Amino acid sequence: MFESAELGHAIDEETYAREVPALREGLLEAQYELKQQGRFPVIILINGIEGAGKGETVKLLNEWMDPRLIQVNTFDVQTDEELARPPAWRYWRQLPPKGRIGIFFGNWYSQMLQGRVHGHFKDAVLDQAIDNALALEQMLCDEGALIFKFWFHLSKKQMKVRLKTLQDDPQHAWRISPLDWLQSKTYDKFVRHGERVLRRTSRDFAPWYVVEGSDENYRSLMVGRILLDGLQAALKAKTRRIPQPHVAPMIASLDNRGLLDSLDLSQALEKDEYKDMLAVEQARLAMLMRDKRMRRHALVAVFEGNDAAGKGGAIRRVAAALDPRQYRIVPVAAPTEEERDQPYLWRFWRHIPARGKFTVFDRSWYGRVLVERVEGFCEPADWLRAYGEINDFEEQLVGAGVVLVKFWLAIDQDEQFKRFKEREAIPFKRFKITEEDWRNRDKWDDYRAAVGDMVNRTSTSIAPWTLVEANDKRFARVKVLRTINDALEKAFAED
Repeated sequence: MFESAELGHAIDEETYAREVPALREGLLEAQYELKQQGRFPVIILINGIEGAGKGETVKLLNEWMDPRLIQVNTFDVQTDEELARPPAWRYWRQLPPKGRIGIFFGNWYSQMLQGRVHGHFKDAVLDQAIDNALALEQMLCDEGALIFKFWFHLSKKQMKVRLKTLQDDPQHAWRISPLDWLQSKTYDKFVRHGERVLRRTSRDFAPWYVVEGSDENYRSLMVGRILLDGLQAALKAKTRRIPQPHVAPMIASLDNRGLLDSLDLSQALEKDEYKDMLAVEQARLAMLMRDKRMRRHALVAVFEGNDAAGKGGAIRRVAAALDPRQYRIVPVAAPTEEERDQPYLWRFWRHIPARGKFTVFDRSWYGRVLVERVEGFCEPADWLRAYGEINDFEEQLVGAGVVLVKFWLAIDQDEQFKRFKEREAIPFKRFKITEEDWRNRDKWDDYRAAVGDMVNRTSTSIAPWTLVEANDKRFARVKVLRTINDALEKAFAED
C-alpha cells in the first residue's frame, strides 16, 4: 500500500508558486460555502510517520484557510478526566459542528497503532479497535459528516535522513521529539501494522489518502487538492449521503405489542409495606454508592415510559437516597441548536459520568426509535440504523465499567387518562400536562409497537431492559430502586 508513496515525487518552486493562489482561493470559497450551508461537518484525521510533515501541512492549511472556522485537536496521553470514561468519549466531545472543520491529531488510529506496535495488546484487540473505528466513521458519515483520512509517509531511509538533518541543525534540533526517535526504532512494525489498519479501514464513505512526505511542495498541493475536490463535490450534492439501515427490515407479522400486554399491571403495595421497602432499598443504594468498589464504576440509569407513568416520582425517590454531589439528572427534551449541529448521540456522550458518579437520563437516546419514529421527525433509514448505533454505544459504556440500567415504566390507557385528569385538576401539577400529551394518546398503538421493537432490538445481555409495572406508583418506585441495587451488586461481585 505504501510503495507508491516512496517514488520521490517533487514539485519545483515555479509550479508550486503558480498553483497555490488558485488553490487557496478555492479552499477559502469552499470553506465559506460550508459555513453558509451548515449542512455537514468536515473531519480530517492526520496520521502517519513522524517527520513526514503532518504538523507543517496542518499549519499551512490554517494559513491558506480561515483558522476561525477550523478547530485542531491533539490527543496525546489520556487525562484523568478521559481515563474515567469510555475511550470514545474524548473524541465525541471534540467533534466539529455542522459548517466547521475539525482536524484530529493522535486520533483513534494513532492510539490503536501505538498500542499494537509497543505490544500492549495482540492482533485480536487491534481488530476489535478497527471494527469500532469503522462503526464510528460509518455512523458519522450516515449523520452527514465528510471525513478525510491522511497518512503521511516516509521511507525508512528518508526518515533517518530527516532526523539526522534536524539533529545537525541547531535552529531546528528542538523539533525532534522522543516519539520521533522511538518510531525510528519501531519503523518496520509501525508500517506493517499501519498497512493492516489502512487496508481494513479505507472505505468509500471514509477513504485513506497516502501522502508522500519527503517533498514539502508536493505534499502541500496534494492535500490541498484532495480537500478542495472533496469539499466541492459534497457542497454541490443535494445530500451528503443516503443513510442505509444497518439492521434487517421489520418483519410485518411480528406482533411485539404482546410484550407489554404480558405485564401484570395490577401489582401493588400497601402504604406501610411501601414505606418499609422503600427505606430498605434507599439505604441499600446509599451504601452501595459509598462502597470503595464504586470507584471502578460509573452508574447510568435510563428512564423511559408512557406519559404520566411516574418517571419523575421514581427518579425523586432514587435521588432522595443520595448526596446531591453523587448524581446528576439530565432531562432530555427537543435538541438545542447546538445539539442539532452534531451527530445524534453527541448530546448523550457529553453527559456520561466519571467513575464513582451517577447520571440519570429522564428520557434518553431512545427518543430516536420512539417519538422521532412515531411522529415522523426522522426518516425510517435513520431510526432503523439507530438500533445498531445504540447497541454499539451501550456496549462501549459497559465495556468501560459503566453499570447501565434501562427502565420502561408501563401503564394502561385507563390509568393514564385518570392521571391526566388529576393533573388538570391540581394547580401545582397542571404544568405536567400539555396538549401534546393528549394528542399522543391518539397514537397509543403506534407507540406500543415502537416500544416492542425497541425492546426486541436493544435488550441485550449486557444492557437489558427492565419493564416496570407502573399502574401502582409505589410498586414501580421500589422495583426501580431494587433493580439499580441488584445491578450494582452484580457488577461489584464480578470485579
